[in-house]
Amino acid sequence: MKFSEWEPAYESILSDFGFSREADEASRDALADLARPFDTGRFAGVEGAAVAVAGAGPSLADEAERAAEADYVFAASTAADLLRDAGIAVDLMVTDLDKNVETARDLTREGVPVAAHAHGDNLAAVREWIPAFDPEHTLATTQAAPVGPVVNYGGFTDGDRAAFIADEFGAGTLTFVGWDFDDPSVDPIKAKKLGWAERLLRWLELRRGERFSILDGRRGAIDLP
Repeated sequence: MKFSEWEPAYESILSDFGFSREADEASRDALADLARPFDTGRFAGVEGAAVAVAGAGPSLADEAERAAEADYVFAASTAADLLRDAGIAVDLMVTDLDKNVETARDLTREGVPVAAHAHGDNLAAVREWIPAFDPEHTLATTQAAPVGPVVNYGGFTDGDRAAFIADEFGAGTLTFVGWDFDDPSVDPIKAKKLGWAERLLRWLELRRGERFSILDGRRGAIDLP
């Protein structure tokens, strides 16, 4: 996705949450100083393949085996831990460094790619943790304009960003496991972020000409970004 296509959605997110674009850019620039260009050829096999996008919702425990049926598994945040504990390999972890950062670090050192995201609230985490990651296996991402080795393929939360990354590499189909848009256990800010994830996935399925089953029964109430 070109940044010019993503930017209107990004500006709406900034406005809705009151986030600072300048803070996003400062964190992005710090990540750019620490990261190296990622070899995207590593994901050449994703083109035309089935990709499971694993969210970290409570339903993941019951749906983990569905992820194993896909050709590739892209896991958001703590979903990577649950899947690995279940014996299911993760092909990409997507994180904004707010949870289980040790898992992300260890995965890069094991040769498993991690999409590490910089935004306005995690500048300190970027500076602390990215130097501990294996740079060869770190895909640096931002929600602001891409700079140097830091890319923007679209997406806001770890989960929907994983879907946008899979789309960027040409995934044939996307399957969603561990997604709970109406999770009553989350706080209001997280619930609002899940609402945006839902909107962005609706936008993505329209772009792809694909229907995601997790949006069944919900599309009529979704406002596009």
